[in-house]
Order: sequence, then structure tokens, then C-alpha cells
Amino acid sequence: MRVHMTLILVQLGFGSMHVVAKSVLAHLHPLNLASFRVIGAAPILLATAWIIERQKPKGKDFFYLAVLGFFGVFGNQLLFIFGLHLTTATNAGILMPSIPVLAAAIGVIFRIDKVSWTKAGGIALAVAGSLVMLNIAHLSFAGGRAWGNLMILGNCLSFACYLVLQKPILQRLGPITVTAWAYVFGGLGIVSVGAVAMPSVDYSTIPSWVWLGVLYIVLVPASFCYTANAWAISKSSPTLSATYITLQPVFSATLATIFLAETMGLREGLGFALIVGGLLMVSKPKKHKK
Repeated sequence: MRVHMTLILVQLGFGSMHVVAKSVLAHLHPLNLASFRVIGAAPILLATAWIIERQKPKGKDFFYLAVLGFFGVFGNQLLFIFGLHLTTATNAGILMPSIPVLAAAIGVIFRIDKVSWTKAGGIALAVAGSLVMLNIAHLSFAGGRAWGNLMILGNCLSFACYLVLQKPILQRLGPITVTAWAYVFGGLGIVSVGAVAMPSVDYSTIPSWVWLGVLYIVLVPASFCYTANAWAISKSSPTLSATYITLQPVFSATLATIFLAETMGLREGLGFALIVGGLLMVSKPKKHKK
């Protein structure tokens, strides 16, 4: 039960990222936001990892953590932020349900995770629910959105690789340690690229609420969600974690209803029911043979 509750909170945090980041990007360059995110989150994660787990990676662990940093932080965050800058939050939400499908395929290919017919059916049901609720007909390719959509798909593939590939190293190192070092390696790449855009920031013209938004992104989607997600994977599987991503549209729609006065109708209710059904199938415990 703790794993499922954690994954729900993780998707609530990630789901809020779309709304907050889209607003912040109206005042900050995507590279600036990505740089501020890793600069803020990496020290917090390293300190937390040392206080709680007190583990030091050794030898080949560093190579593995660098690979995770590339997929989970460098590629994932840059593709997401640039993609979101070019496309809409709605398009980004529509494309997110591709993650569990990609994660399941990668897990099978690398023999890291096994997907039964029941799990495959649950993934399909949850993805269908997300697409029903989001209404895929709203997917737009106008202007530069086609490139933005392509980047969001790249972000989905990168994050799916991160979810699956961290499973083996989580058997040797704690989830906070893995997340922290992946952030360090990926963050070094982001800051190196982002250094080009940093001098262009005119801090005097940026509203104070933008910095509050950046602080929220550092503390919740970056620090908390990455760490909690890694812990959940260490206790379950990459497939289960990836399938819970289909809850992001539910939380996005709920937050839009609360803060933007948007309404939820029959279509959203049907989509939510399908997602819940799919999650129940994926999280169904295995029957052990006697």
C-alpha cells in the first residue's frame, strides 16, 4: 500500500509540473529553468542521501549513474522543457501515456522487467483511459508544435529508459543515493549547456512569483518526486511505476478545475475509470505456484 500511495503522490507532483513550468517559461529561457532546477535540487539530494543512507558509489557504479543521469536528467529534462516551450501543456499531457508502453518494451528487451498478459492489458487500459480523458483529437501540430511534440516523445523515451535501467543498481545502492548521483551527472551536462543562456537573465524584470515557481519545481517535481519514484521502483517494478504515469492527466485536470475553473465531464470520468481499472490489473499480485 505504501508503494501505491507514494506513486500517487509522485504523479501528483509531476502532474503539477506542466502547469507551473509552462507559466515560468513565459519569463525564463528553457535552459535557465533547467539549470536552476538541477543547481537547486542536486545539493538537496546529495545532503539527504548522505544523512539518510550514508552510501558511497564505487567503481562501475559511477558509470551506471552517469548513464542514468544522461537519460533521467540531462535528456529527460532538456527535451521536456524545450518541448513544452514549443508545444502546449495539453499536447505534453496527451503524449505522456506513451511512457508505460515504452518502459514495458525496454524492460522486456533488456530482460530487466517481465510483463505478463495481465500487465500488458492493464497498461493498455490505463493508456486508453488517459487518451480518452485528454481527447487525443486536441493534439495540435500548428506552428512549431510538431517539433515540440517530437521533443516530448523523446522525453518520454528518455524517462522510460531511466525508469527501467535504474532497477539493477537499486539492488546495490539506496534510492536517494542513486537519484542524487544521477542528478549530479545529468546536472553537470545541463549546467554546461545552460551556461550559454545564463548571462542573458535580467533578474530585475522577473516577477517574484516566478522564483516561487522555480523553488516549487526544485523541491517537488525534482527532489521529492525523483527520490520517491526511485524508492517505489526498488520495492516494486519499473512497469508499475511507469503505469502510474497515466494518472498525470487526472491530476492535471483536477488542478485545472480547482485553479482555472475548468469543468470535468463524462469523458473525464470515463477516462479516470479506465485508468483505475488498468492500475488495478498491473498492481495485481502474482499467484505463487504451490
